[in-house]
Amino acid sequence: MSSQERHTDLIRREAQRLGFEFTGFARAERLDDEARKLEAWLHQQAHGKMEYMARNFDMRVDPRLLVPGAKSLICLTYTYHNPQKQEDPEAPKISQYAYGQDYHLVIKERLQALLEFIRTEIGAVDGRCFVDSAPVMEREWARRAGLGWNGKNTLTINPRRGSWFFLAEIICDLPLIYDDPIRDHCGTCRRCIEACPTEAISPQGYFLDASKCISYLTIELKDALPTEFKGKMDNWMFGCDVCQEVCPWNRFAQKHQEPAFEPHPDLLQLRRHEWMEITEEVFQRVFKKSAVKRTKFAGLKRNIDFLQ
Repeated sequence: MSSQERHTDLIRREAQRLGFEFTGFARAERLDDEARKLEAWLHQQAHGKMEYMARNFDMRVDPRLLVPGAKSLICLTYTYHNPQKQEDPEAPKISQYAYGQDYHLVIKERLQALLEFIRTEIGAVDGRCFVDSAPVMEREWARRAGLGWNGKNTLTINPRRGSWFFLAEIICDLPLIYDDPIRDHCGTCRRCIEACPTEAISPQGYFLDASKCISYLTIELKDALPTEFKGKMDNWMFGCDVCQEVCPWNRFAQKHQEPAFEPHPDLLQLRRHEWMEITEEVFQRVFKKSAVKRTKFAGLKRNIDFLQ
């Protein structure tokens, strides 16, 4: 067994021990095709008011600018699926990923532990950890690393687990054995396209107009919600899970094993009228350490009021 094979196997086993379900490896190189697609997506203003998507373009398409001398991307998935539902079917809905503690903090801690393990077991390795917080085209890297294909809803879909997982990466200067992409298995299915409440997914799929996406509207957009979406929000107050709920591949999803992702006891119990009358005190208690803090109390209240 070569040193690259040994290192690759060592990292994969430690990642699994740390709670990452799937691990794949991709060669660090410039994403020429994706650069053209990103440019076209930005040109169509599909990023809405997420100005940061247009910044650091070169870094976004070339990981070697984020970690000079980078040779590899270690790509990982971390499951967050929770089949529990809010008890009141009339209550404003919140995306599963935000049930528990902020995933950025939870996963970053494990990524850093993995990088420290690599340095201890292998030697001096220059690397950086990323969890949806830097100009990294994580879905394309996940595809290249064989973790799944990018579906018609533009999410990474794994044939054994569906799409209820976070993506994370370590970009490093360690040469490894690289995985092959797996082919697209969406076929003729159009469930996500037809189910999207705001028609954010193009009729052909594989293109998301983020400016129409409920997740963008309820989280990223800081202005007043456009009146054109009144009555089309499907009762979502933070995020949206529709395209994942209807995806046939998610029949293979399994509940997460991460205690930090368990919801606050009150979160699933609050009734519709309690959400409509939510106070900042309740917000701070229920969403302590949560990703929902990103939208702040005023933002969540804006979203809830828009649903009335």
